[in-house]
Amino acid sequence: MKAIVKQIQGCSFIGKADSNHWVSIDTKKEVSGSDAATHPMEFVLLALGSCTGCDVLSILQKKKVSLQDFEIHIDAQRAEEHPRVFTNIHLEFVFVGIDLNPIHLERAIELSQQKYCPVSAMLRPSVPITTSYRIIQK
Repeated sequence: MKAIVKQIQGCSFIGKADSNHWVSIDTKKEVSGSDAATHPMEFVLLALGSCTGCDVLSILQKKKVSLQDFEIHIDAQRAEEHPRVFTNIHLEFVFVGIDLNPIHLERAIELSQQKYCPVSAMLRPSVPITTSYRIIQK
């Protein structure tokens, strides 16, 4: 996999990788950014959520579990001192549907976190990742 990041101005960048889709990347104005796009550490959380979310959906689809809606709420804390790494991350999976079986949901989350999600696997050695889930019956 290859990627390129190009400076626009100050600490405002655009970047793309093998998928060939450009994304805007920015930082706060206090650190030479324009605060006009997603920040790098936010991208880490978005990558984690979308990676594990795709796994969970794929696993549930194989189990013939039908969802009406699905979200992952991510709450992360960062160190106060530089390099301001994440000190813990919590993922709350929110499943919306009819007659959802908690056993299937729990197993899908477990498989994603322990076996399939490469973003989780990369982060786990340096930051605790916890999970929970909530079911909204429709």
